[in-house]
Amino acid sequence: MLLCSIIIQIVLFKSGIETKDEVFVICIFHALGLIMELFKVHHGSWSYPEFAYSKFFGVPLYSGFMYSSVSSYMCQAWRRFDLKMLNWPNHFWVRIAGACIYINFFSNHFFMDVRYYIGGFILYLFWSARVSFEVRKQRFEMPVTLSFILIGFFIWLAENVATFLGAWKYAYQHSTWTMVNYQKISSWAFLVVVSYIIVAELKLFKLNKENYRNDPDPDFAVKPDMPAIPLSIKSYNNYRNREKFL
Repeated sequence: MLLCSIIIQIVLFKSGIETKDEVFVICIFHALGLIMELFKVHHGSWSYPEFAYSKFFGVPLYSGFMYSSVSSYMCQAWRRFDLKMLNWPNHFWVRIAGACIYINFFSNHFFMDVRYYIGGFILYLFWSARVSFEVRKQRFEMPVTLSFILIGFFIWLAENVATFLGAWKYAYQHSTWTMVNYQKISSWAFLVVVSYIIVAELKLFKLNKENYRNDPDPDFAVKPDMPAIPLSIKSYNNYRNREKFL
């Protein structure tokens, strides 16, 4: 499975389906996911019972691709649907929220699980944020928080299929297969939030960098507190006509 994942990744890059920047984001997620896998398996959250040559401390290296596939989806959706983030929250608090989510995946083994407090903060922070996307040359909008939940739900459905086929097992699935705990929907939704934040912040950073290189006038830089952030190269030329976005 590891070899298949690597070959597929190479094909996606060489064929132009994924860009160099998108592969960079995917590698970040692969590393973050693998670190979390090593920690979770060590603490007995789940296990990979099948034999594998590529296991590292009980974790098959292909597991990182499960997380990077989420970021791959985010990158593809961002480009193909020309996503724009409207009313994106303050970047400082967005980054704090992302860090809290990731840290809680580890700290809940030693302290109280504060995922629901973080979830409440996420709802408050992104309450007015909306995502605009294009389908067949027609634009639509939806609340960003709703997209978090929907993507997390469908990943949870895929996880049920994966555990049924034996890709990995949770502690309560060793004797007989049962559906994955519904609480995992929130875990995947939180992972989606982290992927949103990382992809959005990296795209904004690159956009600011390219903007400054082409026009060093700071008045034309993309400001973090602007209520509408296109965050896509395709829409950047239109962004100079600010009345279209503000």
